[in-house]
Amino acid sequence: MRKIGRTIRTLLGVCILTLFLFCLGLFFFVNAISDSGFVQNDKADGIVALTGGQSRIQEALKLLAVGSGKRMLITGVNPTTTTKNLKTIIPNYGALFECCVDIDKIAANTIGNAVATRKWTEDHKFQSLIIVTSSYHMPRSMVELRRALPNVELIPYPVTPSNFHIDAWWAYPGTARLVLTEYLKFIPAVARLAMTRISGSVQPISAVPASADQKSF
Repeated sequence: MRKIGRTIRTLLGVCILTLFLFCLGLFFFVNAISDSGFVQNDKADGIVALTGGQSRIQEALKLLAVGSGKRMLITGVNPTTTTKNLKTIIPNYGALFECCVDIDKIAANTIGNAVATRKWTEDHKFQSLIIVTSSYHMPRSMVELRRALPNVELIPYPVTPSNFHIDAWWAYPGTARLVLTEYLKFIPAVARLAMTRISGSVQPISAVPASADQKSF
């Protein structure tokens, strides 16, 4: 009986410790969402917009228009979407599409975005990038991109959706569901990054099936 009691106490202790670490990680994850880290005068060689909402691409184009980057990649565009469609959806930037915007239609998820970004960055020999995506998606995006591009400077430019409430996020069912879903995806992304750094080399990255936050355009 004593042995059974010790086993139960050990299991209970492990469960409590796991729950504590989970909640602690969630706390830091939410803080990472809240911290934009972008300075208005920041500039980079390139700008990368991860699809998932019209505002992401629009904000990235604004940065390109004011010279925050030399060239821009939109990664994760729906294969059926044309450049003409994008010009229609996001007017006033037609000239930029003609000269300075590249479109990736292969990436189906955040890992795929990292693969496409690495190839694009290597092709153009860029050393720094401004990353544009939704605020809740930024922590995981940065982890995957750091794994793919360990020697490239990455500057986050988070875009906060109008219906996303990071303050008291637990009180809004939609925001709470989004935060928890992203956090559960963030944990294995961090594990992959840690393993890559432990191994001391950039590991091949393979795309996985499309997720709901991608292929909006």
